[in-house]
Amino acid sequence: MSKLDHWIDNKIVQNLFVWFFLFLILLTSIQSENRALSALFAIALLAPPVYLNNLFILPLFRKKLLIFIFLFLLNTIIFTVVAVFFIKMGIEGDFKLEMFLNFFGIMILALVCAIAMKLARDSFTRRQEEKEAELKLLKAQLNPHFLFNTLNNLYGLSVIKSDKLPSLMLKLSDLLRYSLYETKETLVPLTKEIEYLENYISLEKIRLENTTQISLTKKGNLDDVSIAPMLLIVFVENAFKHLHVSNKEKGSVVISIKEEHNRITFSCVNTSETSILNEEHLEKGKSGIGLENAKKRLALIYPEKHELTIQKSEKLFSIVLTLHL
Repeated sequence: MSKLDHWIDNKIVQNLFVWFFLFLILLTSIQSENRALSALFAIALLAPPVYLNNLFILPLFRKKLLIFIFLFLLNTIIFTVVAVFFIKMGIEGDFKLEMFLNFFGIMILALVCAIAMKLARDSFTRRQEEKEAELKLLKAQLNPHFLFNTLNNLYGLSVIKSDKLPSLMLKLSDLLRYSLYETKETLVPLTKEIEYLENYISLEKIRLENTTQISLTKKGNLDDVSIAPMLLIVFVENAFKHLHVSNKEKGSVVISIKEEHNRITFSCVNTSETSILNEEHLEKGKSGIGLENAKKRLALIYPEKHELTIQKSEKLFSIVLTLHL
């Protein structure tokens, strides 16, 4: 979180901003010789009932509605009387019911506006907390899924006692170190994500040897870009999971990452069998766990700022993801 975001989310700063904005409104609307002092006096009269209402009375709104209404009106009437009393001390003349009713209306309006603002802010905060909780859950689901697939590869090589196993374990160690310790932030440098992909691709090259042509190309200014962690690996892992390799021809996985005009375009194309091109299989099968979570994370982190295109043909499966940063 940036310093600016920290200040914006600070409740004290938010409250000071609202009262300052109200002060400016009063400053331009009050007809008095000392408008600034009168505006401050009005705020001093409005602040106690507003905070008393929001902190202690409003929580009863959903639990005990009748008690809330009673306390709301009682709070309004008491502080209206107090306000009128102080106003009368500063001016000459008899008490007029019109003065009480005017300030009662002002008090009602102030309290209703304060309630609306608090309910809106609490709703926004609750949605943010739910969003963060879901993101943490999706991340927790993603990492074990990747580990499960990689351990399957390790098991297969250990059965045949392959000499590729030590190198494979070193690559796995690097991958796990990144996924466990460097993905706690909401956003990470794109260069680290690319390095992670390169380590994963190196791992797959050890497993596949010369049966597959694998390429990763990068273009544009990638150094100053940040994205959500562990986002691209899902699509790369899916490509290798459903990679088709035959005795007659090599398989291929072609990956590209391009930055242009503050936009990231990621594409991943792999050779694929016709039998696995059924979308229901992709969504409900083992690979579907990662793909479905990736879609959810994109919707949460990049709402209205991403396009994900999945295309299937007889021999190719391709994914193109565009992020507008």
